[in-house]
Amino acid sequence: MTPDSHIISIVMAAGRGSRMKDFEGNKTLLPLIPEKSRFEGREPMLVHVLRSLPEGKKAVIVHYRCEDVKAATRDFAPTYCLQPTLNGTGGALLAVRAFLEAQTGDRVLITMGDVPFVRPETYRALIAKLDTHHMVALGFRPADRKQYGVLEIDGEQVQRIVEWQYWRDYPEAARTALGICNAGIYAVRRGVLTAYLSVLESRPQCVEKERDGRLTTIREYFLTDIIEYMNADGLRVGFVLAEDEMETMGVDDPSALEKAQAYYRRRYPAVLDGGPAPR
Repeated sequence: MTPDSHIISIVMAAGRGSRMKDFEGNKTLLPLIPEKSRFEGREPMLVHVLRSLPEGKKAVIVHYRCEDVKAATRDFAPTYCLQPTLNGTGGALLAVRAFLEAQTGDRVLITMGDVPFVRPETYRALIAKLDTHHMVALGFRPADRKQYGVLEIDGEQVQRIVEWQYWRDYPEAARTALGICNAGIYAVRRGVLTAYLSVLESRPQCVEKERDGRLTTIREYFLTDIIEYMNADGLRVGFVLAEDEMETMGVDDPSALEKAQAYYRRRYPAVLDGGPAPR
């Protein structure tokens, strides 16, 4: 088993979350225990994520309302890495490259501050599979796969991740075969990751997005592209399945937030009565 001191955790917490209407703060700081309103309360999602991670060095990727993020998480003593431009999940990894290169640990977890319910044992399962793989993706089987990216798998090898807007047009037989969705959470060997960050940086994708009311072409980088680069080079990319769909739920809008808060109440009733926060 990999000692905790050899595990490095990266948490993405840079974005605002445009679908969280009527909330101006950083989405990862939304409370799992609401008090005055669904947007005000205790146990920020990001704090819960940090508690769930293994011991070891941690970095939090920041941008929007970064001082609020730092104030909420300083007790964990992470390194804060600024993502200067919100240019995709790959751009977030590029922002943390210097931190990764300075570490001695050889196992890296990559997770998100708005996916609060991944179990500590699931993170450990991802790390454990790095004994036989170069990279591991967390997958899950939802009741409805619509809108999710999926893992395209050959045997035990994850060949690539295909987003919904592409795989929805596959023939029916091909769509049916894509049963495992992508949670956006990964484990990877540090040396492999740092080597592929240079490849990722050299291959941006041009994406049209609305900025200030007009479509603008911007350069973005996608973490999932690394999986295709690794496959092309013959590296092993595997997957671990989450216990259930709730474990991988991302909190993207007010209805998802209310669902997460209700789930937290059911799962951790003692915390609502003043008990210690879960680990």
